[in-house]
Amino acid sequence: MRRKASITLLSVGHACVDVYQGAVASLIPFLVAERAYGYAAASGVVLAASLLSSVAQPLFGVLTDRRAVPWLLPASTLLAGLGIALSGTGDSYAFTLVCVAVSGAGVAAYHPESARVARLAGGGGHGAMGWFSLGGNVGFALAPLLVAAVVGTGGLRWTPLLVLPALAGAALTLTVLRAPGQRQRLLGPAPAAGTDDRASFLRLSLAVVCRSVVFTGLSSFLSLYAAQRLGGSVAAGTAALFVLYLGGAAGSVLGGRLAGRRDRVTVCRWSYLLSAAAVAGVVFVPGPALYLCVALTSAGLYVPFSLQVTLGQDYLPSRVGTAAGITLGLTVSVGGLVSPLIGRVADATSLRTALAPLVLMPLLSWLFFRTLPEPPGPGRRADPPAAGGQRDVPKSWVQ
Repeated sequence: MRRKASITLLSVGHACVDVYQGAVASLIPFLVAERAYGYAAASGVVLAASLLSSVAQPLFGVLTDRRAVPWLLPASTLLAGLGIALSGTGDSYAFTLVCVAVSGAGVAAYHPESARVARLAGGGGHGAMGWFSLGGNVGFALAPLLVAAVVGTGGLRWTPLLVLPALAGAALTLTVLRAPGQRQRLLGPAPAAGTDDRASFLRLSLAVVCRSVVFTGLSSFLSLYAAQRLGGSVAAGTAALFVLYLGGAAGSVLGGRLAGRRDRVTVCRWSYLLSAAAVAGVVFVPGPALYLCVALTSAGLYVPFSLQVTLGQDYLPSRVGTAAGITLGLTVSVGGLVSPLIGRVADATSLRTALAPLVLMPLLSWLFFRTLPEPPGPGRRADPPAAGGQRDVPKSWVQ
């Protein structure tokens, strides 16, 4: 199978998984409306999805570094979909928490191995990883629309229909894994060239944690906040969440292009400065301008997204699975651990007061990036064009 086709199918499969990460936040307004959850209870749902995922992703990353486990891709996709599909079928709060936790476990199992496979399939360039990450961002963006179409029509009892993207994603992944000539290459380990820079990787991880806190905090409460600011309409809240997620698609593509001209660390630094100003706009700027601020926030937070994955893999070249499990998984999920605190502050004061500290998070990410070097490695190169859309595969990438 041609490399471009492999990355395309993997990207669409990534969308079919990450739609379930976006679905958790998208379900919050419906849980509040049908079950009268408060802010703290609603944020507990986000916590349940994030907690198990946060713990499990580094473990799956270690497993991926020791052996190739490509069967995890279709299996974890189905698990992520099954958890969300069952989340609305019972009235019990505990049952809902278990279901979203199961979905989070599926997401945790998917990302380290999928990042390894995508890196091999794409030849190690950050352009290919950018397209792979784009798929996940599109999945996030489609989540509010999918949940609104299904749950908004039939209520929470219709959530079993949400399993359909998982079925499609598992089928696409199997197509890539079973393609002639592709199987042996994707079973090989990622290259381990260079020495690990653990100190830089730690600072990178802390920067991604700060990004995760602001992104997850906004995605958990943006629907409710936008509805309050714009007349109480559920549609206004869904639209704001869609803009937040959709901007990620544009941000990922832009990040790959910018990194082809400037080094990744510089691109990430400037993106976080933009994000800080944009988040302040989301919290404090009144009226429909909220949507513009949400779009700028999304772009600013997502330009570094795929670049941070390749940076992490280049800082830990001997442990690319672990690096992906942390930068693409653990540090992203950690933001969900802060959501209950935001919910409690919102219950005690107001949602605006609870969201205001998020403005500081991109500034902290910017400070961490000021201390990071640009590492050598395959992720430093943009994917050059070639006749017929293919490039030669370095021998070190083929097993």
